[in-house]
Amino acid sequence: MTSLKLYTAIYVVLFVIATAQVAVERAGYLDSMYWVAFTAIMVLSAVKALFVVGYYQHLKFEPRSVTLVVLAGLIGALALTFAAAYSII
Repeated sequence: MTSLKLYTAIYVVLFVIATAQVAVERAGYLDSMYWVAFTAIMVLSAVKALFVVGYYQHLKFEPRSVTLVVLAGLIGALALTFAAAYSII
């Protein structure tokens, strides 16, 4: 079982990433910075998702096949998000 210190450290990392996302979102209101902000938010979201899935949902300790199925879902979700963002502009 993973220690409380590790879960606390991951929580702090997730909090910092969420704060960075808010800061990037506010900077993204400038038209020239939209795609930079969008890309940064997507990367930060992917990192947060990996932390949550890996540790809080214990995927890190599951068989590799389960990890690959979840990774395929993440890639599909990102592809749909990019497609939706492209259709907005």
